[in-house]
Amino acid sequence: MRMSTKSRFAVTAMIDIALRGQAGPVSLADISARHQISVSYLEQLFSKLRLGGLVSSTRGPSGGYSLSRPDKAISVADIIGAIETTPARPGRGEKAFPEQEGSTEWMTQKLWDSLNARMTAHLQAISLRQLADEQRERGVKIEAAPAKRGVYAPRKSKPVQTTAPNSGFALGRSLMGAGHAAV
Repeated sequence: MRMSTKSRFAVTAMIDIALRGQAGPVSLADISARHQISVSYLEQLFSKLRLGGLVSSTRGPSGGYSLSRPDKAISVADIIGAIETTPARPGRGEKAFPEQEGSTEWMTQKLWDSLNARMTAHLQAISLRQLADEQRERGVKIEAAPAKRGVYAPRKSKPVQTTAPNSGFALGRSLMGAGHAAV
């Protein structure tokens, strides 16, 4: 199993959704603001997470992403597996590192396969719910209501009262003075 910064950011974003998902879909802009991850980078990650069946998207002004299955049914290995693309593995009967003269890579292959299997088993044992619960225990603040998005109501302003004339005739009367009444 390969792990990179993409994996780390994906796990962080999924924890964020697990913490805030009960209030409705979580927007990528909100995740971006909380964790300083660019929205375009999150879009790439969430495309893979959606294809992996871990999140579902909702369109519209109050749209965003939510978990597609319960957080206790999503493991860290599931998240990393959806994000990281692994190179094609050798077919059955083929060796990853053929025993060739001058090549010593095949000598340690069993070690790396064993390490990979243990790491995968460990990450499968950690659920998204466990990680979200750890964050709650640490006192992560969760907003009571999701941030308002979309079209905001315009400020209500008081009507403007003017004493300026509203027509050419009224302007003429004001210039001639109050002493000359309409003829």
